[in-house]
Amino acid sequence: MNLRRVVKTLIPKSIFRAIEPYGHLAEAVIFNLLNGFPARGMKVIGVTGTNGKTSTCFFIHRMMSEAGYKTGLMSTVGWATAKEINPQIHHMTNVAIPEFVARLKEMKKQGVEWLVLESTSHALAQNRIWGVKFSVAVMTNITHEHLEYHGTFERYRDAKLKLFRRANNNKNGLRTGVINADDESAQLFAQAIANPLTYGLKAGDLRAENVKMTASGSGYIAKIGDKQYQIKTQLPSGFNVYNSLAAVGVGHVVGLSKEQIEQGIAALESVEGRMTRIDEGQPFEVIADYAHTPDSFEKMFKELRPVIKGKMIVMFGSAGRRDTAKRPVQGEIAGKHCDEVILTEEDDRDEDGNQILEDIAAGAEKAGKVRDKDLFLILDRPSAIKFAFSRAKAGDMVLLLGKGHEKTIERDDREDPYDEIALAKQALRDLK
Repeated sequence: MNLRRVVKTLIPKSIFRAIEPYGHLAEAVIFNLLNGFPARGMKVIGVTGTNGKTSTCFFIHRMMSEAGYKTGLMSTVGWATAKEINPQIHHMTNVAIPEFVARLKEMKKQGVEWLVLESTSHALAQNRIWGVKFSVAVMTNITHEHLEYHGTFERYRDAKLKLFRRANNNKNGLRTGVINADDESAQLFAQAIANPLTYGLKAGDLRAENVKMTASGSGYIAKIGDKQYQIKTQLPSGFNVYNSLAAVGVGHVVGLSKEQIEQGIAALESVEGRMTRIDEGQPFEVIADYAHTPDSFEKMFKELRPVIKGKMIVMFGSAGRRDTAKRPVQGEIAGKHCDEVILTEEDDRDEDGNQILEDIAAGAEKAGKVRDKDLFLILDRPSAIKFAFSRAKAGDMVLLLGKGHEKTIERDDREDPYDEIALAKQALRDLK
């Protein structure tokens, strides 16, 4: 058991949360002082929200890179000092302060002009990205997540608001916020920054119109004032319309041309573990995705349901030492929308994995699912993948959710090697 976890168990949770940001702040100050504040001179675009942060970051990074700027990236999936993406091996979006500062230092050495920084509520609340001055802040959406840490939805939302307040305090930046107008918290975020630009399908300064979806992407017209952009993406799903539209908004506020925005958005081919199709010649569809929140489940299931000819089979779990309240909610949403639900491990850490499955199963049963008929509990994740495939027939779709791009799985106090996409490919080959 690591030292931080020992300390956390010895003092009340409320006290630990109260003092934790000051420890991180002191560490951030020290490492920035020792390394000469490496983020100075970079223009930083911060992206926060519950869902869509990573894909939005990748859209922005690719767009800025295609436009000719030396653009850095730090996200859940990977980090980069140019176009080539280095995989993120940690189970955290914003890495520990020493590594974070070291990456900033490398970016400065490489001459990075713009940095796209995925910014989580934990990192913002704990001051782990102190020392970075934001020029543009982006909000994708705010829904139920991480209440195990923040305690209430309002505290979770307020942690994300810190990004906008910090961008607003940067007098040398653009002091601009790009905000999802279709989100209930949009007005609150718009009030936190001098120059808000809202985007959406239902409302906003920047609107997506004439949206056309295909299995391999989408196309739409993005309109703002008397300007319009012909947008085509290679990433499927409606939420990538929102994610790409946020990137269009960023391109607009930083002054990219119409051609740079259109070509940059179209250039992004994929994001690992985000609606990743796995095809080994099997007669059914397989998609691996990082989705792990009730909101992402709801949107994904509703969107995919009409395009599936056969059954929709979903496999997922819920992380240990994380938000427990969402577990039955996840189960109920899956039970409502999917034909078969397979529950399995997902970074159980030191929690009882079988109990986590029971917590989720309660929601699935509430939605009408019956054990060993259309609800199955299989703790070992590789076994659950094989079982899911054994249930699938031609025309069905199997969704493997919650791990996506990750390369390890956390069990007890260790991290075991784990690659969901590679395991799925092998399991499909073994079916033949």
